[in-house]
This record gives sequence, structure tokens and C-alpha cells, in this order.
Amino acid sequence: MTIFYQKSIKQGENALSEEESKHCAQVLRHQIGDEILVFDGIGGKHRAVLTKISKKACEFDIIESNFASKKNFYTHLAIAPTKNADRMEWLIEKLSELGVDEVTFVHTNHSERKKLRLDRLEKKAISAMKQSGNPFLMKLNELTPLSSFISSCNSEIKLIAHVDDSHQYISDALHSDKSISILIGPEGDFNMDEVDKAKQHGFSAISLGQNTLRTETAGFVACCVVNTVNRY
Repeated sequence: MTIFYQKSIKQGENALSEEESKHCAQVLRHQIGDEILVFDGIGGKHRAVLTKISKKACEFDIIESNFASKKNFYTHLAIAPTKNADRMEWLIEKLSELGVDEVTFVHTNHSERKKLRLDRLEKKAISAMKQSGNPFLMKLNELTPLSSFISSCNSEIKLIAHVDDSHQYISDALHSDKSISILIGPEGDFNMDEVDKAKQHGFSAISLGQNTLRTETAGFVACCVVNTVNRY
């Protein structure tokens, strides 16, 4: 059954967004009476029937609703965006497939990018949510100064990845069923002042292995390890 996304679902008549309606009517060529599955991004899976079809507003009625339970852990990745926007889009797609809960983009001393097209990244997250069957839409936050993120972070486990062989491997710093925030720096890594400030706010420095990873690879690997520790 085809999956669509609509963030506001109510009992009775509903309508897909203009973009989703265009995909429904023109690309997939659905007809009135066809059944579809609509995710609301907060755990709801709504089986529905199409009642009206147009390019701008495909309407539907809810037949049945089911609600998924949230995971026992929460993953928040804070990452410095790369200069190449395509690499961040790839990362967001993969993190959405993994079920990562939240991503904050941070501006650091060595950051290469000062602006983001959050709308493009949100489209990638929505597409991956539908493809993977994960009914929870990942939260994406605007570019934030690193110092602001560090001072406001209240996760149970707070980690900062830093290229240093003396740091413990990430899995050794994790525990299951916890809220986790992981900081990933830019290609030039965090400077020592940034690492020290993070430590002062309760972050533990960790390693992601012997090889030096690209920013998006590091973010993906870190979140994969979190899922593995939580058997998710």
C-alpha cells in the first residue's frame, strides 16, 4: 500500500498537501476508492480511502488508525554541516531510515557552511520515513552555534567525537534505554577549546575508530552504534 505523509490528521475528511497530492494523482495515478496509508510523523499509521483526486488536493477518509510506540531510547545527533549539501542530504536520508529522533546542525570554529536549505533536508527525511516504514518523522533543527547547543543539551549521555586514539570507543560510553546526544565536528575537527568547553558541560570525548572519517560518515557510524547497543 502506498505511504503518504500528512502531519495533521483528524477523523473524517482529510486532504494531502499539494506536493503529496501531485505525487498521488500525477505520478502514481491513484483513483477514487483506492486505499492508501498515511503517516502523521508522530507514530500514527492511518489506513484511508481516496474520496476526491486533483493535482492540488487529494482528499481521503480514515478507515483505521494505529499508533506505534516510541523507542526506549532517544538519539540526537548534532553535526557541523559539510560544504557539499548533497552529503548532508545523503546523511539525513540514512539517519531517517535508522530511526534517529533529532538532528541539530551546529556552527563550529572550522565550519565550512553558514546557511542550510532545511526545506530540502526535510523532504529527504519525509521520503526516507515513508520508504523505511518508520512512522516517526525526524526533527531537524536550524543551524545553531556550538556553544548554545552544548550549554542547553540535557541528554542522559552526552558525547563528543574527537580524533584522538586515547579516547574510549563510542560503544564503551553507551548504555541502552537512555537519551543520547552525539557531537560530530567538521572536516577540520573541533578545536581543543571546543572540546574542553563540551567536557565542562558534561560531554565525554569518544573515538569512532582508527580511521579518520568524513563528517557524514562519522555521523552515520555513530548512530549505527547507538542502534546496535540498543538492539534496534
